[in-house]
Amino acid sequence: MRENPLVLHVLGARPNFVKAAPVVRALGELGVRQGIIHTGQHYDALMSDVFFADLGLPEPVANLGVGSGSHAKQTAALLVGLEEVVQEQEPDLVVVYGDVNSTLAAILVCAKLGVRTAHVEAGLRSFDRGMPEEVNRVVTDALADVLFATSPEALSYLASEGVPASKVHLVGNPMIDSLYAALPSLDPAPVVERLGLPGRYAVATLHRPANVDTAEAAKELVDAVLDVSRQIPLVVPVHPRGKARLAEAGLVDGASVRVVDPLGYVDFLSLVRGAALVVTDSGGVQEETTVLGVPCLTVRPNTERPITITHGTNRLVTPALLPAAAEKSLADGASTPAGELPVLWDGQAGPRIATVISAWLKGDNLAPASQGKRPE
Repeated sequence: MRENPLVLHVLGARPNFVKAAPVVRALGELGVRQGIIHTGQHYDALMSDVFFADLGLPEPVANLGVGSGSHAKQTAALLVGLEEVVQEQEPDLVVVYGDVNSTLAAILVCAKLGVRTAHVEAGLRSFDRGMPEEVNRVVTDALADVLFATSPEALSYLASEGVPASKVHLVGNPMIDSLYAALPSLDPAPVVERLGLPGRYAVATLHRPANVDTAEAAKELVDAVLDVSRQIPLVVPVHPRGKARLAEAGLVDGASVRVVDPLGYVDFLSLVRGAALVVTDSGGVQEETTVLGVPCLTVRPNTERPITITHGTNRLVTPALLPAAAEKSLADGASTPAGELPVLWDGQAGPRIATVISAWLKGDNLAPASQGKRPE
């Protein structure tokens, strides 16, 4: 290892920025030399640039600007661009986050180049290989050298896939670190006033391929969401990848629906904090609503975050059942997490990850699955 080793973080989409910020900050406090590669997978300024400002992330050392496209085209562009930057920067460790195509491309590039890697949010599984994200998770965990798990069940999933225990550390959830850090700034009132919303409202975020990539699926989902909007005014920050399809399916501004551009991190979480209900297909939003105590209905057949159901406010629903589930949630009123929050969701995941990385860079042999043992 070099005397002054370099750590690079590969970030491509909104959730990556949120997870990386506490890690980057904690590594900086330990004096570790580091840089960010922004792949541009989320190319819209409202989906990426604003997050650098909101989360205090440094300017990237490279911005690949790959934009959107089919999985094959986007991943191919990422492979080419990342290979060039990694060869140029010569990092000692590359840290990847979550399950987006940027994560998959980075882990493949580094495996081919012989560059060591760490995966933050390892071991999450939906067991649905029809989800592109599930494929990305499995491949990333198979190739990573250091794996950081956010929840205890991830340890058993990784063990069943043959990942050596010596590679795995249970550290908690850095996305929750960012949420706790932002809490004092999360005031719904200015955002509600700016968007012209009433005092009681719901929020919807919809972007998963299974929900928006075909006309039939989008129409079924939009019809259900419009039914919800007849019960409570609904604001929908629309992800660029599904905007046209959802509009064609009928999701447009109306008397009870407010369709808006993507919001920055603080604005979006402020809106969620003040909501009576959230309808989503996002993994991160399931976690954020769990901590904020906001009722969440996830329009998916499964979730790689079951802990948000057992320890949070989340429920899985189909589009057909969404209106009735929304009616019940709204009638029940404000929600609270079911029991204690998940283990180690205490705002200290970033420092735990940084401690492991710093020791690893020095060649220290740390005990596996820190803060816990693998379930029997």
